[in-house]
Amino acid sequence: MIRLIAALIAIGSAIVAPASAAQWTVDYSKSRLGFSVLWSGQPFEATFKSWKANIIFDRTDLIHAKAIVTIDLDSETSAAPDNDDGLKGAEGFAISQFPSAHFETTHFESKTEGNYLANGKLSLHGVTRQISLPFHLTINGNTAHMTAKASVLRTDFGLGHGEWASPGTIAREVAITVDLTATKSH
Repeated sequence: MIRLIAALIAIGSAIVAPASAAQWTVDYSKSRLGFSVLWSGQPFEATFKSWKANIIFDRTDLIHAKAIVTIDLDSETSAAPDNDDGLKGAEGFAISQFPSAHFETTHFESKTEGNYLANGKLSLHGVTRQISLPFHLTINGNTAHMTAKASVLRTDFGLGHGEWASPGTIAREVAITVDLTATKSH
């Protein structure tokens, strides 16, 4: 009888206890987070040099997967320094009031082999919106490589005032791009 109770407790613990999803450490020297948008009809690409990601992910245990990303908007840089200054100002990110952006997943979905969807909330410029980030993931041993691209409307986040409000100057649709390499911590 004692063995039966012990066995039931062990089975119950296995069912209730969350699986130990892997923690991943981002290699920022091999990773890139940025965006692209049409600006005066021409492609404009920029990256963020300073951002942090806390990632817990196991493709066999998506229910416990989580990602939290914080982006220092002042670290935005491109090949056009004048545009960078404007982006950081009142007509753009308004970094004096909103210095960072934040993305936190609410859940993950598996699509096809190696393809997933990270659903979560993006907070930018004082506005929080639900977004979906489709991504491709390759894991080789303890190293993961993830690429992703998602489109958001800058106007959904109140971005673009004055002359930048018009989609003729800066397109409303912005592509967020991620190229991330990480190592499994445990």
